[in-house]
Amino acid sequence: MDKKLVIPGEFLSDDVKLADEGTYVEDSKVFSSVFGIASLKNHIKVVPLSGKYIPRQGDLIIGIISEVSFSNWIVDIRSPYEGLLHISEFPRRIDNSEMSKYLKVGDSIMTLVKDVDQSMKVELTLNDQRLRQIKDGRIIEVTPSKVPRLIGRSGSMIAMLKNETNCNIFIGQNGRVWLTGKDKNLDIAVRTIQKIEKESHIPGLTDRIVNFLKEEKGIPVKQPIKKKAKKEEAKEHEQEPAEETTRAAKETEETVMEDAEEPENIEEN
Repeated sequence: MDKKLVIPGEFLSDDVKLADEGTYVEDSKVFSSVFGIASLKNHIKVVPLSGKYIPRQGDLIIGIISEVSFSNWIVDIRSPYEGLLHISEFPRRIDNSEMSKYLKVGDSIMTLVKDVDQSMKVELTLNDQRLRQIKDGRIIEVTPSKVPRLIGRSGSMIAMLKNETNCNIFIGQNGRVWLTGKDKNLDIAVRTIQKIEKESHIPGLTDRIVNFLKEEKGIPVKQPIKKKAKKEEAKEHEQEPAEETTRAAKETEETVMEDAEEPENIEEN
């Protein structure tokens, strides 16, 4: 089995070369450092089932302005650590006195983690064509550890979700998701994302999501007949002819008995 549920401190392997995220090495052995799903194929990685987002350089995330200081916007990035957006990382030159005119408390931004130092000072930037202030659509939150499952292998899950809902969807590494589209489509997309988050650890997720999207759009979904039901159905068909034969034989026996009990008509001479 390539995947299994593990707890912190659980032994995973004797091969320290395979150790990856969510693990630690002690006495030349690999152990899990978190409660989560361990992937044991090719390398050993444990994806936590819960927990806060830990920022890394290069992450694309969605932040919310929580404070405006003299030269920095303080940004909530769903992490134990705050993000700092310096005025020099804004895409145009502005004065310190004008900072709140461009980004105020409560505004949402699509931003990039520019740097994270050893003291976990998280520097952000908006100096990239992909980055911007978010002014429309909806923002929802999922557990950061579920982001890879929401994206899917090679982006397969999110590509299907975009195509089936006709929504534009951006997934931040910190678990915030920005969606734009028609309200009806957004409702379906949000419910689907919530289902993916809830059932991401259960095998067969893609097939369930395909069927869920069909149901949400009113398309009939064929339910496979369970093997047990098929066997019981076949057994019933086998019993029916026997029951009919028994019933017919019983009726014949009763008729014969009735004929035998009827008195014979004897003509008197």
